[in-house]
Amino acid sequence: MSTKKIGTKEIEKEFGPLTFASLLKAHRLGEEMTQVEFAKMLGLSKQSLNDLESGRKSATIRRAIGIAKKIGLLPELVVQVVLQDQVSKENLKLSVSVKSNAVLKKAS
Repeated sequence: MSTKKIGTKEIEKEFGPLTFASLLKAHRLGEEMTQVEFAKMLGLSKQSLNDLESGRKSATIRRAIGIAKKIGLLPELVVQVVLQDQVSKENLKLSVSVKSNAVLKKAS
C-alpha cells in the first residue's frame, strides 16, 4: 500500500473536476490497487466499481458513506461530492458545502 498523500488539487489536475467517480479512481490508483482488488475490498462487483469510476452510475449518499468508511475518507467529503455531482448534472451553477453537526465533547 502506498503512503503517498493525494490532495484535491492533485486529483483535479490528474482527473479533472472532483467527482465521486474521480475520487474513487484517484484513491484506488493512490493505493496501487486493481479494480478487482478494490471492488473486493469494497464488497462490490468489478462491474459496479467500473460503473461508479466511469460515472455511468451514480452512488447514493448511503452507498457513498459506506464506501468512505471502508477506505477511510471523511463522510462529509463524499456526501459533498455526491451532492455536487447531482447539482452539476442538472447544469445548476451552484456550489455545495457540507459540514458535520457532530458535537465535540471537551476533555475533562
